[in-house]
Amino acid sequence: MRPKSCLLLHIALLPLYISVAVYLDLIPQSISTNLSTLLRLAKANLRAQYLKSTAETLYSTTTGTKMSAMQFIPRRSEERGHADHDWLKTFHTFSFAMYQDNRHELFGSLRVINEDRVAPRTGFGTHSHREFEIFSYVVSGELEHKDSMGNVEVLKRGDLQMTSAGTGISHSEKAHGSKQVHFLQIWALPSISRLPPKYYTRHFSDEEKKDKWAKIVAPVGAEGVLVEREGAGPAPVQSPLTLYATILSQGKSLDRTMQGKKGYIHVIQTSGYNPDKASGGSVKVSSRGSEVLTLREGDGAYISVGSKGSSLTVENDGDRSVEILVFDLD
Repeated sequence: MRPKSCLLLHIALLPLYISVAVYLDLIPQSISTNLSTLLRLAKANLRAQYLKSTAETLYSTTTGTKMSAMQFIPRRSEERGHADHDWLKTFHTFSFAMYQDNRHELFGSLRVINEDRVAPRTGFGTHSHREFEIFSYVVSGELEHKDSMGNVEVLKRGDLQMTSAGTGISHSEKAHGSKQVHFLQIWALPSISRLPPKYYTRHFSDEEKKDKWAKIVAPVGAEGVLVEREGAGPAPVQSPLTLYATILSQGKSLDRTMQGKKGYIHVIQTSGYNPDKASGGSVKVSSRGSEVLTLREGDGAYISVGSKGSSLTVENDGDRSVEILVFDLD
């Protein structure tokens, strides 16, 4: 690794070094508060650098088209990080675990989209998190969740579980019952640090998502967001992130007005595990003045919204229903 690259890597990992030192009590309490402040500043600076890099990439892909038009950069399924551990088959949209790619670190506050398939009676043992907003979207099977806040729950198809890790939680996630569980684990960076941990669950039926957008996650304080463990409406997140889901039938089309500066769309791999080139269902993604992008199961795309309030159009041009997630991000 070149010296400059090595230096940049260590700078990028500085918040992690500080977090580990504070967590293991390697730093006297008298200076830990100051280090926590430095950590928040470092995180903000890193986030700004990533956003700048992503914006430059989006600008570089335009060929004379004004940035008032929506722009798409595909994230193909087969190009995602991928690991097959037998008990776990996983895809990583962003850098995660052994998969590291500085072109795909985060987007806005969105840090992780892992599409996981966990074999029966196996799973992730107890481990800890802090300063992340973590939500699990169950596609099929059953997911057993246990955490240090005393929550024990079995999540099923249509369930959404949201953990605001805050100052720290420990939890485990395992396949419940005799069938594999397929779920997406999504992480976002919180806007406010050192909050007490919170836990929420929501359920959205297939009917609520069929050929319409269901708002399943939204920022705390947004209209219709209830800060209750269980309840109606979207789960509350401490990030400038709104998440919509739909199950789009063959031949149907939906529009989604984007309120943030950027977005991300992901087509869930519902028809089966496929580590190769994406197949299965197919959608066309477009906006007024933009080129049409075709996505298949497992594919995604970065979105530069251009003008606030621009409308994203998603059309199912395939031979089956397709389940889609759209993130609206500042």
